[in-house]
This record gives sequence, structure tokens and C-alpha cells, in this order.
Amino acid sequence: MHEWALADSVITSAVDYAKKEKLKKISLVNIAFGELQNVDKEIFLFAIEELIKTSNKVISSSKFKISDELAKFKCKVCSTEFTIKQVKKTEEEAEYIHFIPEMAHTYLKCPKCKSPDFDIIAGRGVLIKSIKGDK
Repeated sequence: MHEWALADSVITSAVDYAKKEKLKKISLVNIAFGELQNVDKEIFLFAIEELIKTSNKVISSSKFKISDELAKFKCKVCSTEFTIKQVKKTEEEAEYIHFIPEMAHTYLKCPKCKSPDFDIIAGRGVLIKSIKGDK
């Protein structure tokens, strides 16, 4: 059910942006979902459709475009950048990482030096990439 909370946050952020930029109408909101966030897009879009019915008019006819952002990691030992697909994991491990992205350090290791000490540099969370509208 976190899709509803995410949808509400995206709408609130877009409306706040429209007020700040003095937009009369938002036409398009581009959103990226991080691979580690594991958002159900159908539920998210349904939540958006329902929530904009009672939101500010500035967003009432907006389109929402969703893209995916792959998870990327950078090893703190050897500086190798890698993706989740480059390291083996079970379905159960993937589920743990989805709920708590920091669990990646328990289940993933750098494919080059095998260190579990790395940063998550992309693919975490929800990002509003752009908002387009009319002044």
C-alpha cells in the first residue's frame, strides 16, 4: 500500500512546484522509480487517478510518465560500479533488499573484489525527473 503514499507525495510535490513556478496547469509529470523501490506501477497509477480527483485543479488533467532507474552500486574498496544483475541473488534476498535497501550490504558483494562495502548510487526511491506545464 505504499504506492498510495508515494502517489500522494508526488501529487503534493508537483502542486507545490506549480505554485512556486506560477503554473496554471501541469500537463506532464515525469517520474522515475528506482529498481530497489519495487513500486507496483498499476496500483501507483490507479492511486494517482483517484487522488487527483480531489487535488488542486492545476494537476487535474495531468499525464504521468513513468520510467525505471536501474540500481547501481559503487564499491568503496576498488571503485567498481556494478548493477544488481551483475551479482547473484535469490528471490528471497531480492525481497529483503526491496523492503530495506541497506540489506543489500548483507546479500551483495562487489563482483570484482568481493567486498560488501559499497554505496548505492542510483535506483533507490522515487524521483520526479521533470514537471511540464503552462504559465
